[in-house]
Amino acid sequence: MEHFNASDVKREFGEALLKAQQGPVGINKNGKPVAVLVSARAYAELQALREKQLRAEIEAGIADIEAGRVRGGDTVISRLRKRIADA
Repeated sequence: MEHFNASDVKREFGEALLKAQQGPVGINKNGKPVAVLVSARAYAELQALREKQLRAEIEAGIADIEAGRVRGGDTVISRLRKRIADA
């Protein structure tokens, strides 16, 4: 990944946009990474992956509920208190 200083991106924004079409462009400010510029296509792919992962996690949670592998909040708190008391 190529990196630019924030001031360079400000001056050469068009170049940074062109480079972002090839791959991510890191942006540093005061020597520290603060942002990454990506193409619209790469961003859409990232969002689709995040949505797919979220859906999978929700489906796994629903499967746990349906299979009875979930404990109520009161049960969890009681077990934690017992562990603390026994420690």
